Amino acid sequence: MLKVYCYSKCSTCKKALKWLDDKGIAYETLDIKTQHPDEAALREYHKTSGLPLKRFFNTSGIPYRELELSKRLPELSEDEQFKLLSGNGMLVKRPLVVGDGFVLTGFKEAEWEEKLI
Repeated sequence: MLKVYCYSKCSTCKKALKWLDDKGIAYETLDIKTQHPDEAALREYHKTSGLPLKRFFNTSGIPYRELELSKRLPELSEDEQFKLLSGNGMLVKRPLVVGDGFVLTGFKEAEWEEKLI
């Protein structure tokens, strides 16, 4: 079953969950704020996704802006980036979808159709 890390107040997450419901796709919801993935899980998700680590950051979120990560991120090591992501679920791009052999960050309908349908 899919794991979907999301935030209940996020409009994109609501749209994504509705899309899954409309398609009849079963999933387990995890609150990204309180049940966020730990560092080991994030490392595995990153490896599975094949995406640049920057794609795992919620670049439009308040913590990202408060920490001025747009300036700092290029200077941080991968280990430091994983520590940031695992320490604050609100820094993680959402929804974060973990399936069998794939990981999706954010809600891009075409990407989701390709992987989930």
